[in-house]
Amino acid sequence: MAHSRWVRAAAPVTHRASLPTNGWNVSVALPGGASVTNTWSATASGSTGTVRFTNVDYNGRLGAGQVTEFGFQGNGSASGLTPTCTAS
Repeated sequence: MAHSRWVRAAAPVTHRASLPTNGWNVSVALPGGASVTNTWSATASGSTGTVRFTNVDYNGRLGAGQVTEFGFQGNGSASGLTPTCTAS
């Protein structure tokens, strides 16, 4: 019998460029068997596989060195529920 796990992740987004940005996105590649069930401070595109999180209205504009945070909850039955992330 596979055991289901609940995952909760909070991810900081830091803007390191010298000019402000008007938006950000982070892609998270989830392992097979894992899914996103809830998101805060971002909009999720999809819930399995590679999920793209995009800023919401109140946290998209970041000045140099500013940080915002988003998070998600999920579950899955796969072992090694370690996602990989890329940002732009």
